[in-house]
Amino acid sequence: MGAGKSRASTKDKDPKRMLLAKRKKFSSWDDTLLSGKDPRSLLKRGMCHVSFSLVTKGMTDVPDFLWGLAEVQKLNLSHNQLRVLPAEVGRLTQIVVLNLCGNRLKSLPREISRLQSLKVLFANMNCLAEVPAELSLCRSLEVLSLSHNCLSQLPASLADLSRLRKLNLSHNNFMHIPICVFSLKELDFLHVGSNRLENVAESIQCLASLQIFIAENNNIHSFPRSLCLVSSLELLNLNNNDIQTLPSELYLLHRLGRIAWNPMDKGLHISRNPLSKPLPELVEGGLEMLFSYLKEKKHN
Repeated sequence: MGAGKSRASTKDKDPKRMLLAKRKKFSSWDDTLLSGKDPRSLLKRGMCHVSFSLVTKGMTDVPDFLWGLAEVQKLNLSHNQLRVLPAEVGRLTQIVVLNLCGNRLKSLPREISRLQSLKVLFANMNCLAEVPAELSLCRSLEVLSLSHNCLSQLPASLADLSRLRKLNLSHNNFMHIPICVFSLKELDFLHVGSNRLENVAESIQCLASLQIFIAENNNIHSFPRSLCLVSSLELLNLNNNDIQTLPSELYLLHRLGRIAWNPMDKGLHISRNPLSKPLPELVEGGLEMLFSYLKEKKHN
């Protein structure tokens, strides 16, 4: 019995086993660095981009060697415990896609302005209370997600993001859509759901390219008449607000196609609003019936 225990004890202290056990705790980059390999061996070279991923590693800090990988074009640091994105990120001037989703960032460094090739920035699911004005210098930016943060305003300078096409501001603390948004003429997707909006400014009509507008789960009191002038709309979601009436010009939004009930469907989403009679029954009857009623009402 004693000899068995002794052998087991010796086995547990076997240096090779102990080393293997330790290696299992190392992250992929630790393992590479400990073996003396060049960190560049961790880069993935696809047909279009050179990418580097450190997803779900439990990191509280970004490893310093990363700032020397100047050729990185797609960088994924999502779902970690990062509280600070170092200014050194400005060294990675070739970045096209930067994913910071699901961390604990309270701010972004001003040096992000050096990322002149940046097209896609995911900074959603963080603790951002502000966005640096310098982000406006990322003139190539096309997709910006800032959802699930603590934002209540955006810097006016973001109006300079002339190539921005998709903007997600949902699940924040906005009481109105930031004025800079109405200058983004290329915008085709705007999500401002789950904020504290009570109205939508008439300036929404300036977004002539807008195809998808989501403003569900707010406290919007009236359907903005100027929204009817955004004829490019294919999905309009105003579910769960405080809307009682619909403008007679609603029929101008002919691309909506139908009343939609599934959140993923194109069309008009207007459920869970205190619509006055006979609107609830007309909505149930479909978009054509609703449009006919509104047209007739306008001409009478």
